[in-house]
Amino acid sequence: MTEGTTSAAPEGGDTLTRLEQEGEIAADYLEGLLDIADLDGDIDMDVEADRAAVSIISDSNSRDLQKLVGRDGEVLEALQELTRLAVHRETGDRSRLMLDIAGYRAKKREELSELGAKTAAEVRSSGEPVKMDPMTPFERKVVHDAVKAAGLRSESEGEEPQRFVVVLPA
Repeated sequence: MTEGTTSAAPEGGDTLTRLEQEGEIAADYLEGLLDIADLDGDIDMDVEADRAAVSIISDSNSRDLQKLVGRDGEVLEALQELTRLAVHRETGDRSRLMLDIAGYRAKKREELSELGAKTAAEVRSSGEPVKMDPMTPFERKVVHDAVKAAGLRSESEGEEPQRFVVVLPA
């Protein structure tokens, strides 16, 4: 790592430039991991909701990429944290980067949005709060957003890894 690498985005500078830099660092790191694991995948970078978003996609056998997702996204979560650490090492700043592999998070986001809307409708009709199953921070955020969009409010309760969402009546 050189001094120039850590100062590519000026302090207090353009947020978009900083997030694009995070994406570039993450992409380089992930390309190295794909090479080590001898897996094929293309890296797609974007900026979504004030955070860098990096996806690993494949035209060929996405079954290979499923190894990087793991059971219930556990490997994906670990790779995201490692990638965030790689970005932190280069920039000195904490990263909120989101990683998706083989469309796993996009599909999960869709399922959770539907679950949040369905739960909000249930709470609206019953007038009683509903406690949901434990979820990862990503999953809880998606549910909170869906509940808010449905016009209700929600809270997270409990301690990791058993933290869960409670949807509250209006």
